[in-house]
Amino acid sequence: MAPSDLDLERLAAAARKRRKNLGLALNDINAKAGGTSKKTWQRVENALAIRETNYMKIDGLLEWATGSCIAILEGGEPVPVEPSKSEPGTVISELSPEVRDAEARDVVQLAIVATTNGLTSEEIRALSDRAVRDLRAAGLI
Repeated sequence: MAPSDLDLERLAAAARKRRKNLGLALNDINAKAGGTSKKTWQRVENALAIRETNYMKIDGLLEWATGSCIAILEGGEPVPVEPSKSEPGTVISELSPEVRDAEARDVVQLAIVATTNGLTSEEIRALSDRAVRDLRAAGLI
């Protein structure tokens, strides 16, 4: 379902506020560091829709947990992440383990659907559950 203009405005306001609070310039260098383009980032801040897969790149740029842009579009709130002081290169999220598992499961399911033909929904669920177990066992979620 496409987000409404009101939802896009809500995300635009939150993204602008977060970017300013982080002291980030909306420029090509910062956008490229986040794996996206300045144009895509501008679209978000101008309340224009982008591909769903690009929202997670905006999440990263704004130091939000993956899924935060989508959560805002659905009426929720973003989840800020902060760098771990004890383990450089990692972030601490306020998301519960259950929510992290669900988010990981959703990402895996989208990847499976995008890259595999002919799997049943039961097979997709089984594969995504297995991926979440493996990620959890590896300490990645």
